[in-house]
Amino acid sequence: MLNLSYADVFSIRLQREYDEEIRVGDKVRTGNNAFPHFSVMAVHGDKVWIRNLQNSQDSVVDLDRVRKIEGQLAA
Repeated sequence: MLNLSYADVFSIRLQREYDEEIRVGDKVRTGNNAFPHFSVMAVHGDKVWIRNLQNSQDSVVDLDRVRKIEGQLAA
């Protein structure tokens, strides 16, 4: 089974335009969207395992697609 995201289907670019260190335990989001929020479970090479904080669904995505959540968005 191939798990495609809407970004893959519609060719939407979600990659960060800047460097950012992502570590296990960080709270992150994907793309330019404020939600949903994810927790980083593991980082390996250019992939990151993330868990949705609302429904606990796990995903593996490209590392350059995740962004740390800024303080005002973390609530």
